Amino acid sequence: MGVAISGWQLARAVSRRGQLGVVSGTCMNAVFAQRLQNGDAGGHLRRAMEHFPVPSIAEDILRKHLNARRASRGNAHARRSAVRGVPMFTLDASDDLLQLTVAANFCEIFLAKEGHDGVIGINLLEKVQLPNLASLYGAMLAGVDYVLMGAGIPREIPGVLDKLARHEIATLKLDVEGATSNEDIRITFDPKRLLGLNPASASSTMLPTMLPELRMTDHPLRRPKFLAIVSSDVLAQVLVQKASGRIDGLVIENDLAGGHNAPPRGAMKLAPSGEPIYGPRDIANIDKVKALGLPFWLAGDCASPEQLSGALASGAAGIQVGTDFAFCEESGLDKHLRDKTLYGLSTGEVPVFTDPRASPTGFPFKVVQLPGTLSEQSVYDQRPRRCQLGFLRRAYKKKNGRIGYRCPGEPITSYLRKGGTMEDTIGRKCLCNALMANVGLAQEQSSGYIEKPLLTAGDSLARLKHYLKNGVRSYTASDVIDYLLS
Repeated sequence: MGVAISGWQLARAVSRRGQLGVVSGTCMNAVFAQRLQNGDAGGHLRRAMEHFPVPSIAEDILRKHLNARRASRGNAHARRSAVRGVPMFTLDASDDLLQLTVAANFCEIFLAKEGHDGVIGINLLEKVQLPNLASLYGAMLAGVDYVLMGAGIPREIPGVLDKLARHEIATLKLDVEGATSNEDIRITFDPKRLLGLNPASASSTMLPTMLPELRMTDHPLRRPKFLAIVSSDVLAQVLVQKASGRIDGLVIENDLAGGHNAPPRGAMKLAPSGEPIYGPRDIANIDKVKALGLPFWLAGDCASPEQLSGALASGAAGIQVGTDFAFCEESGLDKHLRDKTLYGLSTGEVPVFTDPRASPTGFPFKVVQLPGTLSEQSVYDQRPRRCQLGFLRRAYKKKNGRIGYRCPGEPITSYLRKGGTMEDTIGRKCLCNALMANVGLAQEQSSGYIEKPLLTAGDSLARLKHYLKNGVRSYTASDVIDYLLS
């Protein structure tokens, strides 16, 4: 869920109750670096790094990032420091960036699995392609049990998991705007070379000290189960037929779910409210999904005992729940934002708007209408456009044949200079910065502007009121599970 909303604390709490706890791997390298630079409160990341299989890399990352903040250039009363930036991902990402990404995902899964024998998954977005191979390998080094992926067609991921489990070179096709259909531009990830575990590339003086790490690659990693998140039975069938390896299950997610929604089939039509109109063609045929013979879970406004019972009766293995957990105590959501949202629900309404323009991906995005966030037009208008994280940038082919990167949420002059259109920039919000701000990791621009949050939730947000009866102002992950299983 989002960026670090479903972090290791929440996933661990859910897993300890016998359910599948899932961490978000999105932007994990930036989250990891900032938490180290902020001092690693509680020492959790340092504890996890003690178990990273290549100690020299762990030591180097800690040396570069631990407590490495710089003085704030903005309002001194904000009491926050700007952190050292993490480079944006490109097709030729540096080894330092890839190692940081591997370590970040390793630590998140290690901490989620620590101290119990429950199952843990990681969720990644197909649209955020460039970090995914390193993220998957890091999670697998820590023994992740499940990989979930949507926001696109993750057809190559099952085969990637097979290769990474054997510590082999894995590749992933990069979607490049302007590339011809016969061009196959690929992201390449070599685990042994990146971690310095290739005996052929080691000198005779290095080899004796590397032996424990080298032996690690003699043994395959456990290949996690793969669950594809899809919105239709048609897409489910395509994946089952054309995936590069084994698909172990499906999550069927409708347009009531939080975060990104699949666009309506056909031409986009908007209701008078400005929200996309979904119709019968956008509803998955559960009988056709069931005929594929794989376990499946239903998602999107399914978080009630009655809907769980209905899902099981339809043949589903269960349900996927996001919104209820996103606002519980173990969630990574900033406490002030969580309390403000729950107080608003307890005293009235907090609307959720399906915004067809907010996300730079072009997918509709659910936005919680919360004062002080980018959901307010005045707050959005005050933000200077800047792209400093770049996770949602799209690769495009320049006139000279090289690969460039652009985002409809970046400064408009920059986007137009890169061949983008003015129409594509209208209403776009910088989700990378906003979602980091949601978890207390707001970036500070050079002007001193502090990035503002933007909350997302499913259409079921109003139903959280049932956790807040009799003056109760917060609830836990166990409260959610008890309610769903009641």
